[in-house]
Amino acid sequence: MRKVRALLVSALLATGLLWAAAAPAHAEPTIRYVYVYYSDCLYGGQFGINAGWWTSFSCVYQTWPGSTEGRYFLYA
Repeated sequence: MRKVRALLVSALLATGLLWAAAAPAHAEPTIRYVYVYYSDCLYGGQFGINAGWWTSFSCVYQTWPGSTEGRYFLYA
């Protein structure tokens, strides 16, 4: 039983280390939320920094094809 447990633990550690090594060092920013107002986007981004969810953010205004109104996308 000890040999089986030792083999299982070493296999789990090896796969965990391989998975961690395959993770990118710096992930691309992803959309965290969508806002109507720029001030709300800035507030949400700063809130995320203060909460420790991310270290930087940007608010990008984007419109849809054929539309004159858009939204602010919070990328972090």
